[in-house]
Amino acid sequence: MTTSATPTLSAAMRSFVEALPKTELHLHIEGTLEPELLFALAQRNKVALPYASVDALRAAYDFTDLQSFLDLYYAGANVLQTEQDFHDMTAAYIARARADNVRHAEIFFDPQTHTERGIGIDVVFAGIARALREARDEHGFSSAMIMSFLRHLSEEDAFATLDAALPLREQYRDLWNGIGLDSSERGNPPEKFAKVFARCKELGFHLVAHAGEEGPPAYIIGALDVLKVERIDHGVRSEEDPALMERLAREKMPLTVCPLSNLKLCVVDDMAKHNLARLLRAGLAVTINSDDPAYFGGYMNDNYLAVAAALELSHAEIVQLARNGIDASFLPAADKGRLTAELDQYVAAR
Repeated sequence: MTTSATPTLSAAMRSFVEALPKTELHLHIEGTLEPELLFALAQRNKVALPYASVDALRAAYDFTDLQSFLDLYYAGANVLQTEQDFHDMTAAYIARARADNVRHAEIFFDPQTHTERGIGIDVVFAGIARALREARDEHGFSSAMIMSFLRHLSEEDAFATLDAALPLREQYRDLWNGIGLDSSERGNPPEKFAKVFARCKELGFHLVAHAGEEGPPAYIIGALDVLKVERIDHGVRSEEDPALMERLAREKMPLTVCPLSNLKLCVVDDMAKHNLARLLRAGLAVTINSDDPAYFGGYMNDNYLAVAAALELSHAEIVQLARNGIDASFLPAADKGRLTAELDQYVAAR
């Protein structure tokens, strides 16, 4: 498996990409748990790990598909037990994101991963939100929280999670504005969650869903027509359906593509074969994101650099990817305008 061709980038292009102002719209906060912090939290909470060292854990990050990753992902989440744990994990991600010039991040979190272990949903919200608010107040780092349902569980479980979270809505109204759908696609079509998404729409949440990573183009269509989502997370298999491609371009439906994730999970076997450039050049609103960077070997700059090199993207195409990320965000219009102005100024100065 080829990881990337980033060494072929010119120094000027690398510098341009690294300093580019960015947004991140597809990031699982539990997927930012680096082995070093995972081991530290395990020691703090006296959780036994089946790995003798950080290096042994990293060696296990050799996934054959989405499910093999999820098995390790859920096992790693066992070390998250206290509000401080969720805070520390989120703060560590923010530090990495800021270093990559991410200005705004919309962060997925999976309460069911934790509540089924006996961790209160209030603990999950409190730890993540405290770190996000600190980053906003201290550094101007903008963010939002997207609560995601696990699609391998039942819709009944999703409703129970929603019911448990809603009493917290007012407390976290400054951050929590979205609902998502993640975990294993196979055998879990969007239609399975039609009722709970309809309820979330009534409640005024922004809606997104994973579709078209493992699942077929029909899952993307289902997410659009049944779940009424405003963004498609992944969506790379849309290319298999020309009519869907035309629709996505016509509707300017954002796709939150995660290149290094696709490579690590064998969606593609070589970054040079990734269809991101073809999707972008076909007029789709493609964005770049890091997904689960601790597991997939790359945060935002790593993803941008990998595709810039392997797909020979132009400066204009890289800027368009960044612009798409701003446009696809759930920020108010004034904040989008501010970020767009910053991007324009950056490009003009280069």
